[in-house]
Amino acid sequence: MPHLFTILERHFHQHGYWTVFFTLLLENAGVPVPGETVLLLASFLCYTQKDVRLPYIILIGITAATLGDNAGYALGHRGGRPLLERYRHLFRISPRHLRRGENLFARYGAVTVFFARFVFGMRVIAGPLAGVLHMPWKKFVLYNAAGATLWVAAIACVGYFFGQHQETLLKDLRDFQWLVAGIAVLGALAWWWRRRRLSQPDDD
Repeated sequence: MPHLFTILERHFHQHGYWTVFFTLLLENAGVPVPGETVLLLASFLCYTQKDVRLPYIILIGITAATLGDNAGYALGHRGGRPLLERYRHLFRISPRHLRRGENLFARYGAVTVFFARFVFGMRVIAGPLAGVLHMPWKKFVLYNAAGATLWVAAIACVGYFFGQHQETLLKDLRDFQWLVAGIAVLGALAWWWRRRRLSQPDDD
């Protein structure tokens, strides 16, 4: 685990800002990439990477999330429902998430764009779906920017907070790995013993 963190720290030292920008841009445009995870990790490593600064991560994240959602909105607005259906199959977006998004838009209107970032499965489709439903663009921009600001700032601050306790977390992770390994060994021994007992013929 420490070796993995060394690799990640090196990567974010060299490409941190660009990684955050393009991952959040793609996710908010509708491509299911792990934007939230990347933002958390970048913010987490800010504490040890003094040349990767949290305010820049937040600013870049807000910009990328806002631009990405606007790109998704434009695609949805131009392509309509047929494009969304093809897009759903291409990126394996479940019908349940799509129905959930439509219900939220029908019930809460433009405010859905604000809260969609915090709902699992909704962040990827909110922009394109708002375009398909022809939400007024000015309203979309307003709620989109507000939601991006709150979401990015909250996730980044959480990541940075845990970065301050990195040593404790790594120690807990090492202890947890030993616990999982111990449980796995015990489980394997129990399975082997049970198979052995079942394979033995009954003594009459």
